[in-house]
Amino acid sequence: MERDMLYDSGWNREELDYKALENQWHVVARSEDVSAERPTAVRLLGEDLVLWRDGSGRIHAWKDYCGHRGARLSLGCVKKGEIECPYHGWRYDGQGDCTLVPAHPDRHAPASDRLIFKHYAEERYGYVWASLVRPERPLPELPQWDDDSFRKVYAGPYHYQANALRALENFIDASHFPFVHAHLNGLPDAPEPLKKYTVSQDERGLHSSEISVFQPFGDHRGIPVTARYTYSVFNPTTAYFKKKTGEVERFCTFFNATPVDEKACIIWLIVAINFGPELTLEQILARQNTVFEQDRHIVESQRPARLPLDPKAEMHVTSDRLGFEYRRWLRELGEARRAPGQLEQTIRAVSL
Repeated sequence: MERDMLYDSGWNREELDYKALENQWHVVARSEDVSAERPTAVRLLGEDLVLWRDGSGRIHAWKDYCGHRGARLSLGCVKKGEIECPYHGWRYDGQGDCTLVPAHPDRHAPASDRLIFKHYAEERYGYVWASLVRPERPLPELPQWDDDSFRKVYAGPYHYQANALRALENFIDASHFPFVHAHLNGLPDAPEPLKKYTVSQDERGLHSSEISVFQPFGDHRGIPVTARYTYSVFNPTTAYFKKKTGEVERFCTFFNATPVDEKACIIWLIVAINFGPELTLEQILARQNTVFEQDRHIVESQRPARLPLDPKAEMHVTSDRLGFEYRRWLRELGEARRAPGQLEQTIRAVSL
């Protein structure tokens, strides 16, 4: 049986956006939510996956499927470091080998290449990351993770009925602040023009120069600030900003959008701040919850649901530079995956 016949993902697998994502790392769960005793069901790029831990605690991400009779492994359990199918009790070890068929315990276990299908899984920053095929980019890095002067807070997950790429592009767009986040991140009756900024690309992804904006409720303390944002896109569904409100104070956000399918995503955040030690967890989360709920309403309204990678499909202006370069980068990643060694030249028909 061909693997692609197991599920109908509802996503055209030959489209550039899918191709750009299938060989990338994506957050799919919090590490603490995958126990040693119970498997966890998640969905990535239209595929149903099962997360589980073997006897050493190592995380695994497989198709949520037992090739014996097609049952969901996520409904089973983990015994003695092996995952057990809920239907007939077949067990599999961390290598994917079938170790036990209870109805025939003395029989040599069947070959497992048609029974289970393994994907790639790693853990970092308290998250489980998965990739459907061998990932071609490394796990992204949160620069402040090992800096004890920064307090780290998990926010979310936020469930959007929207495309993950639309959600990430919204995250790296500063020009929506006065309108979507009125009186928090900008003034709707006095929106300030954004000065021209630059975007560079290196082996870690895309990076903007500083973008300066006035914000009347600029951080978790509720005070006005002039913020200077620097954005990075480390992977197609992982982005980051560093927000300076002076030479010392900084507010950083590590953003991940799980592409559940083409029209749904889950947003996971790590917020890192080195100011306001008196701030409570509730205060920090209240601001994040407000901002991402405001974003959700807009991103869910965007049409088409999937991010257009054709540069002529939507209008662009100078302040869209980072989003424009993000789309170009995704297109290149997708083209490289669809036709290795035969990159189409990206059409640069729009002046920004």
